[in-house]
Amino acid sequence: MTITTDFEAIKKTQRAAWETGNYTRVGNTLQIMAERLVEAADVRAGQRVLDVACGQGNVAIAAALRFATATGVDYATNLLAQGRERAASEHLDVTFLEGDAEQLPVPDASFDLTASTVGVMFAPHHERAADELVRVTAPGGRIALASWTPSGMVGQLFRTVGKWAPPPAGVRPATLWGTTGHLSELFGDRVEWTSTTVRHYVFRYHSPAHFSEWFRQFYGPITRLAGTLSAADLERFAEDLADVARQFNTADDGTVVAPSEYLEAVGVRRR
Repeated sequence: MTITTDFEAIKKTQRAAWETGNYTRVGNTLQIMAERLVEAADVRAGQRVLDVACGQGNVAIAAALRFATATGVDYATNLLAQGRERAASEHLDVTFLEGDAEQLPVPDASFDLTASTVGVMFAPHHERAADELVRVTAPGGRIALASWTPSGMVGQLFRTVGKWAPPPAGVRPATLWGTTGHLSELFGDRVEWTSTTVRHYVFRYHSPAHFSEWFRQFYGPITRLAGTLSAADLERFAEDLADVARQFNTADDGTVVAPSEYLEAVGVRRR
């Protein structure tokens, strides 16, 4: 039996999820990942940089701070609005466009660096998203990605959420983008990966309960799921999220200091 996956319907649901809660409250804490990524990609002043599935614009802002010409694209309009506010508050000239990572609203070969921190990995049609990254990058330009791995803390978080809300049939795990094998499968000989480095982002919260509360309140897909649960199920779900933080916590003072593995990949577009 062949399963037909309605990617457009999935993206409509995803968009509603990311527009729920206030992802910026989570995303802003991940800014260091974008700073590391643009440094790994050796971004230069004056280069054209595209931040794909930018959310509130972590990569775009990091690039603009280095005097690159930065553009961010996302389909969540509330996050774009907050990106514009962030850029304005830092007196940075960043362009934010509403658009789909699987159909980017920019011309072919129009960027010297196309990048994404834990953004494009959530596009449901992996091949289409990869094709777009290649299409908009100039030959000889770079593609730089930071993606959560399947084995890290966020990979475990997603598996925990999946027990409460299984992903749609036909959609592969987003964390596959955090593996070199999947990148090779998606990009083939179109991209030469010059650097693939496993790094860790360290989640720091007051307690496992605080981690759980923060994600339930602000991380759109989790916020949306939490809103559908009964009081009893919500209590169990909250404890499941706290358990993820406990599993990876290295602190012994009651707070959370939990390293989460991600893959930082930088490559050159060959053709």
